[in-house]
Amino acid sequence: MLYNQPSALETRVLTRRFGMENSASIDTYLKTDGYQAFLKALKMTPDAIIEEVKVSNLRGRGGAGFPTGMKWGFVPRQSPKPKYIVVNADESEPGTCKDRLLMEYDPHQLIEGASIAALAVDAHVGYIYIRGEYRYLIEIVEKALAEAYQRGWLGKNIQGAGFDFDLYAHTGAGAYECGEESALLESLEGKRGIPRIRPPFPAVSGAFQCPTVLNNVETFCAVPAIIRDGGAAFAALGVPKAGGTKLTCLTGHVNKPGVYELTLGFPVMKMIEEVGGGMRNGRKLKAMIPGGSSCPVLTAKECEGATMDYDSMAQRKSMLGSGGVIVMDEETCMVKAALRIMRFYAHESCGWCIPCREGTTWLRKILTRFHEGGGTRDDIDLIGDLSRNMLGRTFCPLGDAAAMPTLSIVEKFRSEFEEHLGGKPCPYEHADHMVMA
Repeated sequence: MLYNQPSALETRVLTRRFGMENSASIDTYLKTDGYQAFLKALKMTPDAIIEEVKVSNLRGRGGAGFPTGMKWGFVPRQSPKPKYIVVNADESEPGTCKDRLLMEYDPHQLIEGASIAALAVDAHVGYIYIRGEYRYLIEIVEKALAEAYQRGWLGKNIQGAGFDFDLYAHTGAGAYECGEESALLESLEGKRGIPRIRPPFPAVSGAFQCPTVLNNVETFCAVPAIIRDGGAAFAALGVPKAGGTKLTCLTGHVNKPGVYELTLGFPVMKMIEEVGGGMRNGRKLKAMIPGGSSCPVLTAKECEGATMDYDSMAQRKSMLGSGGVIVMDEETCMVKAALRIMRFYAHESCGWCIPCREGTTWLRKILTRFHEGGGTRDDIDLIGDLSRNMLGRTFCPLGDAAAMPTLSIVEKFRSEFEEHLGGKPCPYEHADHMVMA
């Protein structure tokens, strides 16, 4: 993993404490410039903090990539209602496993980032919502929170500056849907985790119908470096419209899978060949999912000249997403890849929207039949039609998340679906490896 064998090609900003002895402790954090950014922010105005984040070109690392400073600026600070900070630690996207490392090895960085956000919008209460399968991290995060309270970095009159901020850890029940911000807020409030109709958006009406800053773990963890070193320095690490580094979860058929911190704009092929050590067993690259299972697939040809940033992926009609890179070699059955993705989304659909609930179920059944050799030529077009009819027709993006990769696989690898016709066995079943790591 990253913290044991870092790559020389990494730019370590968020992960610079990984590998240090007792990296999760407050003593290690304080010895390595910890909480210095918060002390600096105490002397800044809220507008100045937000402006520095805007200058950094930090975009949300949870998948949507919305400009963070702009998002914070939407919060009506003059509202008489209390403001809240909510950390989305419900890392549920298949192929993504970065936020758990940040919480496990440097939780105080997250606490400091959330505290700076609280200063920026005058919030005095915050919550870290951790996915149910990450329950073991609750102990690590709660220990860090206790340390912060004991040393005066959380609670009343923080460091004698007259600012109060309480931060709590809260665990979910393990639902993918609760990674969607409005469903997360519903769950946080003790209700069923289903999406809200928007607008209003969380910045205006979020937790407990109050103004809320809601970002994911990696986004908050970038904030201390931005305030400490300046937004311009962070922006310079990336590309013009997206600053800084991105934790990339490199999985699949590469020799050196792991989580790597790479600058935005890092070349895709260099990431696979040099950071990832090349394709496993000397096979050729066939396809890549660039940002988690919800993103449209890129062919090997499309990966040539591509870079790991939002605009480059958008030009190829895909997304950088949450940074869950899934590399697939020439022995991968793309029909089975589509099936495995759809099994997940059919299971995780909350059932609130009919197009998603029914569409994912139908697609799972059709893809299962197809992979078993019972599909027809008309089914190929039906898979595409069902996917298109799910797009943009649900309250949250889960329906889109299921449809987009499926549609891209059918369109780009139609010949493989045709190879499964006529009761033929899957031509790739002999391959002794997984479609996804």
